[in-house]
Amino acid sequence: MAQTFESVMGYPAADEKMVREAMEEAVRIVRADLPVFTEKFPSSNSFDGFYEATENVEWTTGFWTGAIWLAYEYTKDEAFKEAALVQVDSFLDRIQNKIDVNHHDMGFLFSLSCVAAYKLTGSEKGKEAALMAADHLAERYRENGKFLQAWGNVGEASEYRLIIDCLLNLPILYWASEVTGEKRYAQMAENHIRTAMRCVLREDDSTYHTYFIDMETGEPAYGVTHQGNRNNSAWARGQAWGIYGIALSYHYLKDESYIDLFCRVTDFFIRHLPEDLVPYWDFDFDTGSTEPRDSSAAAVAVCGILEMVKYLDEERGKKYREVADRLMAALITHCGNRDLKQSNGILLHGTYARDSKENTCTNRGVDECNTWGDYFYMEALTRMLSDWKMYW
Repeated sequence: MAQTFESVMGYPAADEKMVREAMEEAVRIVRADLPVFTEKFPSSNSFDGFYEATENVEWTTGFWTGAIWLAYEYTKDEAFKEAALVQVDSFLDRIQNKIDVNHHDMGFLFSLSCVAAYKLTGSEKGKEAALMAADHLAERYRENGKFLQAWGNVGEASEYRLIIDCLLNLPILYWASEVTGEKRYAQMAENHIRTAMRCVLREDDSTYHTYFIDMETGEPAYGVTHQGNRNNSAWARGQAWGIYGIALSYHYLKDESYIDLFCRVTDFFIRHLPEDLVPYWDFDFDTGSTEPRDSSAAAVAVCGILEMVKYLDEERGKKYREVADRLMAALITHCGNRDLKQSNGILLHGTYARDSKENTCTNRGVDECNTWGDYFYMEALTRMLSDWKMYW
């Protein structure tokens, strides 16, 4: 049975006490993890509940540094700042030497680590690294189609596509325009969101994960999934990227048409939540399914809702805020880790990737913690406790 705004209102809402206790627990876990994860980084997902130590590789390491910065903002403990700045050095080295950066995820990597460092401490290394990352991302811009190519070598015919995740990589381009005065970065970001909104949003308000662009004409060609259950299903985390990505684009552009887009993708997300409000990894699955959840999708969605309610009229803002409060209560209750013997992660029951007949994935991080789930959970808690100034 589909959820409605009215049915969601029947669930308990997160109050300040619940949120603060959850944030205290998250900070406790970050502090406990620092001895291992300062010079090293946690793996993208946990294994039997525990992250392993890795180098600064893959698209996910920025989320851990972002979590350290959130812990620093909450506690003002210099130990967190010092650890995060050690990691900024690593990110500067990574972009200078082009280590595992042949993709579009410069925002995920550098907004939460290096832009945050610059905003919070004035770090010149953070600024340098983030501007280099913005330049690197700008190289992926394809004028024919006006979008940022997600993966593969730029201009490669088999990879001439965008993915919905990229909406969270656009803010580093807006930031680069702000600090350099060069409008070209922001123009690329604006062009990309306009192209993406022409492509990924279906008539039923679900979203495609990835959409190919015709190299010859620059026109949208066809949509498929990469991590969803089917080409025409709604991958839960992809829908959440849409919620937050549209909210961030509205923050920068103030394009009123994005309010309607936000409501459409968010309402679809809400309608397809199961009874306990923690989404399955794909919205093909509902209450009673044995498929795994993806708690990170809910955490991302809550962040997007909390950003967008600032711009909505009072009635709609109140309605969506009340939904966010209930999604957060469900996450805290069902997914918040409270036992370091169980896991060194913060948010349980995430799914990195789940295989299916129509996607290209193998099972990875199924019913585990993942670093972006941890980060967005902490960001959502931070937003609920303060007038947070975004790293995005």
